[in-house]
Amino acid sequence: MITPILMLGAGRMGGAILEGWARAKAFAPAELMIVDPHPSEPALAAERAGARLNPPDADLAEARTVVVCVKPQLWRDAAAQYAAWLQAEAVIVSIVAGVATRDLAREFGDRPVARVMPTTAAAIGQGTASLYADDPAAMARAHVLFEPLGTVVDLTDENQMHAATAVSGSAPAYLYAFVEALEAAGGAAGLPPREAARLARSTIIGAAVLMARPGAEPTDLRRQVTSPGGTTEAALNVLLGEHGLPSLLREAVASAVRRSKDLGG
Repeated sequence: MITPILMLGAGRMGGAILEGWARAKAFAPAELMIVDPHPSEPALAAERAGARLNPPDADLAEARTVVVCVKPQLWRDAAAQYAAWLQAEAVIVSIVAGVATRDLAREFGDRPVARVMPTTAAAIGQGTASLYADDPAAMARAHVLFEPLGTVVDLTDENQMHAATAVSGSAPAYLYAFVEALEAAGGAAGLPPREAARLARSTIIGAAVLMARPGAEPTDLRRQVTSPGGTTEAALNVLLGEHGLPSLLREAVASAVRRSKDLGG
């Protein structure tokens, strides 16, 4: 049995998970317990629908699954505060960046642990979740939690979680930063800010939808819209040049990987 589910922390990512579960009708609100001293709107919405928000500590013993959604610097405090209340059979599913399963298991009383790196698009059922567990039951539990929220990718080596964090978990911010820069470039080229924003955002959204088609490859899509000697090729000569996107993204991902390792202590 996977429920009741206890969520420790319901900030931006935890809130996105709650929204996605509600959208998918994955779990009845009455099957959820949420602990957060400063509950987000999705947590409050879950409470209104029947979830238990900040229940008495004794109630936490009912939880079969514990989703750890606190900030990396707070996870040890959460484990120290709540682990003793949990039943021995509870499974821990952590979205805390950088923290290894062995450390989580130790602090949570040697309970089975799965690690997940999700994205906030879970809120609309379009999330991506990288999963790792060395315990098959914990991996299965993570699948049940995150399959209703979008795409699930299993990793076979825990060290891959650092790269998954850099390539997937952090990547929505890369895209938003790209769109911000494209809007600003449109303004610098003479477009009014409102029109630059509408053009940049709708174009990127449409291109992403095309890439989601079965069999679509970004290399093929890029070539299809790049005429020899045309405007797109002129722009790509800059973006794909020596100091362009390939070099920048390698550096960005490497930096995120290093930070993920630092967070794990």
